[in-house]
Amino acid sequence: MAIAALSGWTSEQKHVVAASFLGWSLDAFDFFLMVFVLKDIAAEFHTDISNVTLAILLTLATRPIGAFIFGRAADRWGRRPTLMVDILLYSILEFASGFAPSLTVLIVLRALYGVAMGGEWGVGASLTMETIPPHARGFVSGLLQSGYPTGYFMASILYGALFPYLGWRGMFMVGVIPALLVFYIRRNVPESPSWSRRASEARGDTLTVLKSHWRLAVYAVVLMTAFNFFSHGTQDLYPTFLQVEHGLSPHAVGTIAVIYNIGAICGGILFGTLSERFGRRRCIIVAALLSLPVIPLWAFSHSSTMLAAGAFLMQFMVQGAWGVVPVHLNEMSPDTARGTFPGFVYQLGNLLASVNATLQAGIASYFGANYGLALAAVAGSVAIIIALLTAVGTEAKGVVFGQGDARPGARS
Repeated sequence: MAIAALSGWTSEQKHVVAASFLGWSLDAFDFFLMVFVLKDIAAEFHTDISNVTLAILLTLATRPIGAFIFGRAADRWGRRPTLMVDILLYSILEFASGFAPSLTVLIVLRALYGVAMGGEWGVGASLTMETIPPHARGFVSGLLQSGYPTGYFMASILYGALFPYLGWRGMFMVGVIPALLVFYIRRNVPESPSWSRRASEARGDTLTVLKSHWRLAVYAVVLMTAFNFFSHGTQDLYPTFLQVEHGLSPHAVGTIAVIYNIGAICGGILFGTLSERFGRRRCIIVAALLSLPVIPLWAFSHSSTMLAAGAFLMQFMVQGAWGVVPVHLNEMSPDTARGTFPGFVYQLGNLLASVNATLQAGIASYFGANYGLALAAVAGSVAIIIALLTAVGTEAKGVVFGQGDARPGARS
């Protein structure tokens, strides 16, 4: 199926997919550097880990601002230049984080980073989905979303191999590397064929388009809230869980993170590809429900080998469900607001789920540093919620892009 999806592509289409994949991978790389060093930042600034998690909360909470600002810019001035500006901005803010003189300054920088991070996903996804052949959407959706665990994978390698030499500040400074991607985009990536300046000016205000589709927007935000609890609830505090509850070394934690991110990449690509044959909703539901029997192995094992196996399987299912999200949201999106709608509802879901790290840290602290219980409670609950929400929703698999909002709404 993957080979068939790649047939008939132009070189420009391949460059678009590569740029969007790398943009999201490197964005996630910069974000996940933080989750490995919560304990070290807390030690340097003489505070508790739960206080440092406020930086993660604000990074997630400010992402909708970026999704809206950069999404509107993409609808108005084009996907390509907006993507370049966004990548440059989040790289600079990541680099600056390594120089934070206090926890307060670090938290402010991470909040600003969240604005930049919030713009990348929606703009990159719309550029990609509007450029590739329709028959390739499922596979590319899984590939694009696998950029997220790919970024986590790269952060895992950096932490496991170089943290003793770089420290947490040096790791943030390495995060300036994504800025180099701007040169690649400028040279090789064309504008979306579904966007033109004249059409964007004729379509009017993006807010008007969003208001006219408010029911779809509310449903999508609720769904994305559950999805973001699913991903962040199984990822953000897992390294801390391995460090604090199991006393594993940075090398061991980094190794396990590499293993479960390999699972995430494989799951995203597989379920994204399968959604082209079996439908978007069906694949999301199956992946979400298959995560439930994995929870005991993932959260309550005692050996590092079993924890690694459980983490691999958990992220295979979590990112398997997520692998369908880019294409699912873009196909449901109003045609005249595709630069804004998918990213905005996704990041609003992030805002509502931004309390996850602090919530889980609080639950763990209440039960005597039992991070396994906190992880299991969130993962199990939202897996069921995602399955239910997806089952009662709609999908628009195969819809033709660039036809305006006269097209029928989502099909069940």
